[in-house]
Amino acid sequence: MINVLVVDDQVLIRAGLAALIRAAPGLDVVGEAASGQEAIAQAVAKRPDVILMDVRMPGMNGVTATERILSAHRDQPPRVVILTTFDLDEYVYDALRAGASGFLLKDTPPERLIAAIHTIASGDMLFAPTITQRLVQAYTHRPDPTGRRTASALDVLTAREAEVLKLVGHALPNLEIATRLNVSEATVKTHLNRAMAKLNLGSRAQAVALAYESGLVTPGGEN
Repeated sequence: MINVLVVDDQVLIRAGLAALIRAAPGLDVVGEAASGQEAIAQAVAKRPDVILMDVRMPGMNGVTATERILSAHRDQPPRVVILTTFDLDEYVYDALRAGASGFLLKDTPPERLIAAIHTIASGDMLFAPTITQRLVQAYTHRPDPTGRRTASALDVLTAREAEVLKLVGHALPNLEIATRLNVSEATVKTHLNRAMAKLNLGSRAQAVALAYESGLVTPGGEN
C-alpha cells in the first residue's frame, strides 16, 4: 500500500484528489493539508510515502514546505510531487532544487495521476511532458541563481560517474542509460549513487538540477 499526503489550499481540489486516490487500488490517503505548515506537521505524524504538494499556497509555499520536509526526513524521505496550474511556474525549478521528485499539472487526467504516484513511489522521477525541458532550461539559466555550482564541482567524479550524471540530467531513466552505456541497470544505479554521495545530493531531482547548473547539460544540447 502506498500512503499519500494531499496538500492543497483549495478544499475542492484537495477533496477531489483525495477521493480519486482512495478509490485506486494500492493507494491510500493518510492525511490532507491546506498549507505548507500543515504539510510539515502531517509529514511528521503520518510518514507518507508520497506527497502531492501544491506549489502556490498562502503563507508557506510548496517549495519551502518540500525543502523542510525532506531535510527533516533524510533517513526515509517521502517522495514529493509538485502540483502546478501552469506548465512553466516560477516556483517549479526551485522545487526541483529543493528535492521534489516530479511535477504534474493540476489538469492531469485521473489515470495518469494514479500512474504517476506509482512511478514516484518506485523511486523514479516524473515530469509532465510540457514541463520537462522547458522548465529546466528556463530556470537553470536565470541570472546568478542562488547556490549556482560550477563545473569544478564535478572534479570529484570519475569519468563514468559524470557520464551517468549527464544522462540523468537529460531526465533519462536508469534502464535507458544502461542501454546507452552498454552496462547493467544495477551498475548505473551504483555510479549514480556514488556521484550523488560525492556531491552531497539528496535526490535524483537535485542531480538533474546540478547537471544543468554546472554546465554538464546545456539547454538544447544533445543527449
